[in-house]
Amino acid sequence: MAEVQIMTGNTAAATAAKLCQVQVIAAYPITPQTSVTETLSQFVESGELKAEYVRVESEHSAMTVCISASTVGARVFTSTSSHGLLYMHEQLHWAAGSRLPIVMCCVNRGVGAPWSIFNDQQDSISQRDTGWIQLYCRDNQEIIDTVIQAYRIAEEVYAPVMVCYDGFVLSHTMMPVSVPDADLVKTFLPAYKPHTILNAENPRNINPVIFPGMRKNSAGILCDGYMEIRYKFQQALEKAGDVIVAAGKQYSKLTGRDYSEMLWHYKTDDAEVLLTGMGSIATEATVAVDQLRARGIKAGVVGVRVFRPFPSIAVQQALKNARAVIVLEKAISYGFEGALCSDIKAALYGTGINPPIHNFIAGLGGRDVKAREIFEAVQASLAEMNSNDSKNKTIWINCRK
Repeated sequence: MAEVQIMTGNTAAATAAKLCQVQVIAAYPITPQTSVTETLSQFVESGELKAEYVRVESEHSAMTVCISASTVGARVFTSTSSHGLLYMHEQLHWAAGSRLPIVMCCVNRGVGAPWSIFNDQQDSISQRDTGWIQLYCRDNQEIIDTVIQAYRIAEEVYAPVMVCYDGFVLSHTMMPVSVPDADLVKTFLPAYKPHTILNAENPRNINPVIFPGMRKNSAGILCDGYMEIRYKFQQALEKAGDVIVAAGKQYSKLTGRDYSEMLWHYKTDDAEVLLTGMGSIATEATVAVDQLRARGIKAGVVGVRVFRPFPSIAVQQALKNARAVIVLEKAISYGFEGALCSDIKAALYGTGINPPIHNFIAGLGGRDVKAREIFEAVQASLAEMNSNDSKNKTIWINCRK
């Protein structure tokens, strides 16, 4: 039987890792992630979790420990934030290229300079091209459920998964969470079967220098070159959407909580104006939608749960009848616009789906994003869309110009 507990987002993440029976935890503190690994240390010390708890000297080393442990066949976990994630950058590529099913929580925090310990999503968005699957959570229930699903996804695709959730907004906020029964998680999550082979009787190199072209090995077998390896990884990630949906459907059957799509919807059946975003800002948008509907505006929310692989087909289906699209983002690709907005436009290109799209940049460095401010900004955008042919615009919410 599931047990409902009041817990923070960080405790939810740690509890999920315990339920997944991780075998190696790499720990290095950084605000606002620290209490994830602190909680796991308590689980290990008390005997609730039988795992190797490795205290390292940096985030780069934390990912190195995960890579090594996963290579030898262990189920591993780590978590980080902000500059910690950036410090891992080199090893993020290595983990993905090695096709290792590492699961890591990114507790989203702004990136310096100037220094900020508060929330936005610039850290994880800046790592979108490292080959990691990225899943975004809107509340603490989704954190525990998503981490559990992440292991199923990672170990089927053989690709690392980053579970992202907003620092302080979720990481330190107490919410009711239905904690799945340990036996249910065992039913959902089979034992990890590593694809790497380590055998003293049959020694081999792992990840040696690869030449540009295909070459025969010592046994005369023609082996993939660098491009073939990259192509196969891209193919695996493109197919990962099906794995994510299948895992979500099975998890939904076991828990009654719906994870059957890569997007989530709020009042979209008759919506003409669609707001979209990732994480807690999309949740805040649901309140703004209620206010817009009170003014007679048929609005709805399409929340993006999976950012990589990008759910292009699902986005096309969700936005095909929209009269206007508002993209809410807690990050920006400097010199252009928000990354989510760019990806949505790319997904719609050439489909004939061509609503005006306004990009709202909000909440950087922990700046409050109130439903009222979203409501007012959407009203202003709709008025502008109705008065001219403006298709693309980037608007900063609650920022002195």
